[in-house]
Amino acid sequence: MRTLMFGWEFPPYISGGLGTACFGITEGLTEIGAEVLFVLPRISGEAGETHVELIPASRYPSDEARWPDETTKPPGNLDFRTVDVALRPYLNEARYRCLMKTERGSRGRGTGVLETSGDYGENLLEEVFRYGYLAEHIARKETYDVIHAHDWMTVLAGVRASRASGKPYIQHVHAVEFDRNGENINRDIYDIERYGMEKANHVISVSHYTKRLIIERYGIDPEKVTVVHNGVSAPNGWVKQRDDKRRAKVVLFLGRVTFQKGPDYFVEAAAKVLESFPDTTFVMAGSGDMLPRMVERVAELGMGKSFHFTGFLGADDVERVYGMSDLFVMPSVSEPFGIAPLEAACRDVPVIISRQSGVSEVLNHALKVDYWDVQELTDKIIATLLYPALTREMRERCREEARNISWVRTAEKIHAVYRQVCCK
Repeated sequence: MRTLMFGWEFPPYISGGLGTACFGITEGLTEIGAEVLFVLPRISGEAGETHVELIPASRYPSDEARWPDETTKPPGNLDFRTVDVALRPYLNEARYRCLMKTERGSRGRGTGVLETSGDYGENLLEEVFRYGYLAEHIARKETYDVIHAHDWMTVLAGVRASRASGKPYIQHVHAVEFDRNGENINRDIYDIERYGMEKANHVISVSHYTKRLIIERYGIDPEKVTVVHNGVSAPNGWVKQRDDKRRAKVVLFLGRVTFQKGPDYFVEAAAKVLESFPDTTFVMAGSGDMLPRMVERVAELGMGKSFHFTGFLGADDVERVYGMSDLFVMPSVSEPFGIAPLEAACRDVPVIISRQSGVSEVLNHALKVDYWDVQELTDKIIATLLYPALTREMRERCREEARNISWVRTAEKIHAVYRQVCCK
């Protein structure tokens, strides 16, 4: 079976967990014999060799796609204007405007081909529509059996490709707007998410936690939603770098420094832990809109000598920071899944995760907390620092669980959904 897959993040064009998930899913699919044509908005330079056919939407002429009728126009009152594609994972309007200021250039004219380094528009949503326009043309040119789109930025691409080809369309929900912004949602993005779920032949959710949100917040029929948990890639040749006998311990937060990930709860718990264990080192690895605020808060609490900010880390540096860490903490406010705790567990790092996460459904031997309960988080961090027997038990049990959660198993469940929608 051949899949036309739409995404906006894939290694090496990666900014977070979604790229890791797309890589793992497609790798698993190819291992079980499926073929994947993966479409990205843009590729800088030549796409390297990988297990999928990786192409930029900009390969295709941009002057042939049109809204064919009212039924395929975007939801709500959103207008479309033609712009070049500058999609990036996890963009919001503010970050998008900053991106435009740094990437403005000259647009190729008269070629009929999208120049992705060109003069961009002022609205992130315009980019989403542009990608959707190009998807129709791609859908008419390629050969495939099913369409698979990842998250809200690819919704219009999936819908238009399905309309153009008549092939079934699956919307894969890795996160929803309520995860990213709580109750302060962007209504336009919510409308696009709901539109995609309604138009899709089937919806894949990364957890039961997310499925509940899809049903309760978007009004989608439960029978239309299948839960397929993410997997994890076990490390090859990974070497532990920490010294379990040293006095000072390292506690790690690794992820986007945004509302969704709960970095502020990590900082407040760190302050409490340091009152009793002043030799502990806390590391916040990642970037995001809350990073400046976290730096200021750490300074206010006088933790500068015990708290380190690394910024965004590449793959090699991520491996190194896992190797130096004694505990991984993910206090997410709303986490559809969360691959990082599985990665940590595979590397013998004990983990504490929020109960408000999808990964808590598969990682049964991790310590779990309610994200808002800073005292509970503090107590469990201290417990792992104080009791080596507890730490050993967490490492062994979580490692065993994580290494039994593979991308091939994830792919097999996704392929079963493919067969289901293709047989209807």
